[in-house]
Amino acid sequence: MNKVVFIGAGSGDPELITLKGKKWLEQADIVLYTGSLLNPEYLKYCKPNVALYDSAKMGLPEMLQVMVNGVRADKLVVRLHDGDPSFYGAIQEVMTALDSEGIEYFRIPGISCLLGGAAALNRELTLPNISQTVIITRPKGRTPVPEAESIQKLATHQATMVIFLGTPHIARVVEDLQIGGYPKDTPCQVVYKATWPEQKIVKGTLNDIVEEVKAQNITETALIFVGKVLDPQAYDFSKLYDPTFTTGFRKGEE
Repeated sequence: MNKVVFIGAGSGDPELITLKGKKWLEQADIVLYTGSLLNPEYLKYCKPNVALYDSAKMGLPEMLQVMVNGVRADKLVVRLHDGDPSFYGAIQEVMTALDSEGIEYFRIPGISCLLGGAAALNRELTLPNISQTVIITRPKGRTPVPEAESIQKLATHQATMVIFLGTPHIARVVEDLQIGGYPKDTPCQVVYKATWPEQKIVKGTLNDIVEEVKAQNITETALIFVGKVLDPQAYDFSKLYDPTFTTGFRKGEE
């Protein structure tokens, strides 16, 4: 097995890993995981003699050396990510480095905390006539954000927005959302550690969510959801079950 397998483990609940991801994790000889982010329950799927490496304590060169040496020794190497690494997973630099070493790899997607959080809130993020767009973003911090993608500019769309890595800067995030155009009474909900046993949900509006989050002492590992779709009184029904529609189109509109 001369490849590295990147596995999205899921948002926190160890039962949310895919069947395929679990199968490959069970076979792994070497597993690199981020101990500060990953639920340790996932590691119980590993075989007893697996070599475990906590990447939170490693730099990129050290991680790559473990991967490359493992593959060249004909070991099955797994890089286990929390959620799905497609969102803020710092995976591209690893894949690029593996390319330069001639090491093949493939990815198994996972359930992102975006989806785990939406499920925890029991809300659909796209409702007819309210919002048909979900904007996934993050505020600027140590990692810069293109000016055209600032929260203020994205907020002008008034779409549903899901903000990663924003709770340490929630006061600034809320200010930018309002400057961009969201009214103060726009629903805003924060999900801490979605699908973990210690999951918390903080509900409010842009007018009071900063105080509510601070009162819960939430400063990291949380998502900020914003938009009218979060208001239980604001909804419209899908045309999927409307008998006047066929194959998703009203007669005459095909």
